[in-house]
Amino acid sequence: MQIKKKVLSNLEKNYALAPLHYQGRDHFLVASELKERCLLFDLEGNLEDEVWQEPGGVMSMVQVPGTNGQFLATLKFYGFNNAGAANISIITPRGKGDWEIRTLVDLPFVHRIDVVERGGVRYLVACALKSGHEYDDDWRFPGKVFAAELPEDLSGFDQDHQLKLTVLREGLQKNHGYYRIEQDGETTCLICAENGIFRFTPPAERGGEWCIETLVEDPASDAVLVDFDGDGRQELGVIAPFHGDKVRVYKLLEGRYQKVYEYEHELPFCHAFYGGTLCGRPALVVGHRSGERDFLAFTYDPEGDTYRPEWIDRGRGPANTLHYMLDGHDVLIATNRETDEVALYELEA
Repeated sequence: MQIKKKVLSNLEKNYALAPLHYQGRDHFLVASELKERCLLFDLEGNLEDEVWQEPGGVMSMVQVPGTNGQFLATLKFYGFNNAGAANISIITPRGKGDWEIRTLVDLPFVHRIDVVERGGVRYLVACALKSGHEYDDDWRFPGKVFAAELPEDLSGFDQDHQLKLTVLREGLQKNHGYYRIEQDGETTCLICAENGIFRFTPPAERGGEWCIETLVEDPASDAVLVDFDGDGRQELGVIAPFHGDKVRVYKLLEGRYQKVYEYEHELPFCHAFYGGTLCGRPALVVGHRSGERDFLAFTYDPEGDTYRPEWIDRGRGPANTLHYMLDGHDVLIATNRETDEVALYELEA
């Protein structure tokens, strides 16, 4: 790959990324996990607005579908040991430099959120990393997955009028990974924990039951479903275990997902993660935050029946990444948390 890199901003401990359609154009958001800023960029990487200066502590953001720039964000998650006051908030643009922040629901340790739709109903999905603690690094209280029907009009919600959530699954130790999967017109959610990799499918109609499947029982930090080898069936690309150092691929064989590849080298504190097309080929993109702190893309090699890494960047420590196409080119945005660097990478085959 040919790679051009552009540093867009220096934002201390920048972490979360999300696309945002606003004022008729596509943008992306970048937010810090500290009491720091949230920034709005256009797709070329130009800074357009400062959404807030605090409270920060952002793990996830997602646009409210059909709106002009309104989005949901998890706030006040300042690390595993300081997230008891975390919540999901509604962020609404009112003008340049003027974004309203209102509480949608208080949810301690909320780490990942999304909005998915099925049968004409929109659902908020919220994943809590754990459900409580009494001292630092206390993992005795497993995380949970919550859901709620999300009304089109969110104007009635605030600190005193909160959305009611329903628990879909509990007992998920180190409930970390989330990836939205779009396939055959249906949306499902891949959720990862020490207990394994789970697929959550929304009800076919309002009032129905969620379908929850266990795909793999091995501990995992993040997972995505992509047909990496081109055989017409999707493989699981996985980081394991929690914040782990292993990159793996699982293939559906004899009715169950079995590990067919594991990268021979350790990548400490894997975290940035994307699975999909990159430069015309299916790819698994991974960045790790300790050790060499590299940013890599894995693609399938049919001659060797294995996977080969290619380096996008080195020594930057990406926490998350966002992919989109711009003027026919692949773009990856990376929140290089360990170097306080928001970076844009333009890639060509």
